[in-house]
Amino acid sequence: INMISFMLILSTSLSIILTTLNFWLAQTNPDSEKLSPYECGFDPLGSARLPFSIRFFLIAILFLLFDLEIALLLPLPWATQLQSPLSTLTWTSTILVLLTLGLIYEWTQGGLEWAE
Repeated sequence: INMISFMLILSTSLSIILTTLNFWLAQTNPDSEKLSPYECGFDPLGSARLPFSIRFFLIAILFLLFDLEIALLLPLPWATQLQSPLSTLTWTSTILVLLTLGLIYEWTQGGLEWAE
């Protein structure tokens, strides 16, 4: 048996064993709270037309932006070993400065204040 077929058999059997264990050991005791939908902290039995703060979306977009920043900066230690590490560090510094200036702007405009 070669290594690829061994890994395929191992991963398939492990998946089947774990799925079987999950169905066998899981306790399903549904009650009214577990069965009710939960949407962003709103009462699911209230009105569906509640006013929704746009600041929630602003915080979510800022989180995604800084999460993307981490993803862009993750390969930086390997990128410094390229032929021109100075250009890599210049682009990295540019990204960090732009994001820092954007964060300062949002902070001074009060965009990060949750309650008005």
